[in-house]
Amino acid sequence: MFKKLIIAILCCLPLTMVAQSFKFGTVNTGEVLMAMPERAEAEKQMQDLTKRYEDEFVKLQEDFQKKYVEFQSMGDTIPEAIKIRRSEEIQTMYQRIESFRQIADQDLAKKQEEFMIPIQQKLMDAIQAVGSENGFTYIFDANAAYYRGVGNEDVTPLVKTKLGIQ
Repeated sequence: MFKKLIIAILCCLPLTMVAQSFKFGTVNTGEVLMAMPERAEAEKQMQDLTKRYEDEFVKLQEDFQKKYVEFQSMGDTIPEAIKIRRSEEIQTMYQRIESFRQIADQDLAKKQEEFMIPIQQKLMDAIQAVGSENGFTYIFDANAAYYRGVGNEDVTPLVKTKLGIQ
């Protein structure tokens, strides 16, 4: 009986030693991203680009509306061939507007990604540096954690310091 108890203790001892050697941390990446000046600059660039697309879109819509009103005001006073040509012209304008909208949406999504990738990479590099310098086994995103028990350290301030932000 005593021999079995010693074997059980010896078997469990390495498990408790291993479990104690893990160091876990969490970082609030959303908070850090919001504090990064690069994110604010990227957001401003996105707003400027969005405004340019919106201005162009408004111009296209105004041109379309003007042509459409002009077409409707002609009524039945013009020959059928001219009416058909103007109708096709209006349809082509509408298709160009829709095409422009799709291209603008795609371009804005692509630019958003282009702006955010280096910022996110800088954040990931800082998290990895904090983890390495402080001996963490894992650092999890606090925004994705459903439960945080004891033995967990919030490394958000360390990551902000590493990035040089308050």
